[in-house]
Amino acid sequence: MLRWRCERARAASKCCSKKSGSQINDYNFMSLIIGIVAVDRNGAIGKDGAIPWHYSADMKFFREQTTGHACVMGRRTWASLKRPLKERLNIVLSRSGALAATEAENVVSLPDKRSVLALAPYLSCHLYIIGGEQIYKTFQPEIERWIVTQIPLSIDGADTFMPANYLQNFAPQRSLTLADELQVTFYERT
Repeated sequence: MLRWRCERARAASKCCSKKSGSQINDYNFMSLIIGIVAVDRNGAIGKDGAIPWHYSADMKFFREQTTGHACVMGRRTWASLKRPLKERLNIVLSRSGALAATEAENVVSLPDKRSVLALAPYLSCHLYIIGGEQIYKTFQPEIERWIVTQIPLSIDGADTFMPANYLQNFAPQRSLTLADELQVTFYERT
């Protein structure tokens, strides 16, 4: 059933079309665990339970990267969303299993990292680790790639940060510039 969900979401997305060159062939597809994050100059990712900036280019880039795939998030990140991420399998880690009521077919609550990793081989899509801070720390040993957007700000009063060594053993592979001076770097594990 979850395989169907990922395939359905990917089929509806534009990011996996032949034009973009990222079409997935289920016969030889290897699911990757990819961390995706936007950080300020000091490594901050949050303030008062929210992302402390809004850049349309960053949101569009995030949507393009993750659509058709599974997004793993913590309970607090889930609570900060107004609704499930469309055209993606939303996997929420919650030890209590209690999520705000949703009848969306693309939301799954799992109790821990082990459950997510056990599910991964049955998915025909990538797992994007989207936060928050504890989820990034939890999955840090399993993350094979990072996609990092540098936000050209220093947020006063930020209270949520990336682990200091999260890019240790990773090397930059390529980068691109989005609107508003946003720099995105793609990293691979060395």
